[in-house]
Amino acid sequence: MDFLQFLSWSCIVFTVGMFSTGLTDLKKMRASQSADNVQFLPFLTTCLNNLGWLYYGVLKRDGTLLLVNTIGASLQILYIFAYFHYAKERRREFLQTLAMGCVLCVAWVYFSRILPPGETQLSHLGLFCSVFTVSMYLSPLADLLEIVRTRSVERLSFSLTVATFLTSASWTLYGLQLNDYYIMVPNTPGIITSLIRFFLFRQFGAVSQEKPSYKLIQT
Repeated sequence: MDFLQFLSWSCIVFTVGMFSTGLTDLKKMRASQSADNVQFLPFLTTCLNNLGWLYYGVLKRDGTLLLVNTIGASLQILYIFAYFHYAKERRREFLQTLAMGCVLCVAWVYFSRILPPGETQLSHLGLFCSVFTVSMYLSPLADLLEIVRTRSVERLSFSLTVATFLTSASWTLYGLQLNDYYIMVPNTPGIITSLIRFFLFRQFGAVSQEKPSYKLIQT
């Protein structure tokens, strides 16, 4: 097995494991027959992220991107349907889903109908996906600042931090091997934010056993 193939399998295993953390929320909803205390928006934004990278994988003909994001999008859709099934109030979530559908339609028209096929289409889509992924990686920074303020790591999960670090590192190295900066660059913040979390665990106490809010990840 060469290094690129090893990285490919690492990306698949670590990223699918990351997406599977949402199964904890699914189990929680089934047990309580309620969607209370479960965040909906991360499912939706992660699904949009997966669909963007899935299309990028189709254009690039990259089997790793195709497999990972097909599984990821399928899981997010499962979580979304489960949320709608168990939620008592769905109006806000319905509007958010409708907005995502509109974004998908506009994006599909732009990337598949307006842009000329080939390198221009691939580069524009890669840039869009990269910016979206970076924004999702940086979104928890406010939580990290709150942890510094309170000097408590109860809101963090050490296992999720490790998984995020391994996933981000795998995709960064995979992108580097392919010479694809659209894959490499957006995953670098995941490494940085994971290292910050490791530092916070070292500074502010024992590993939290509480389940974190479900966040993205990946390419």
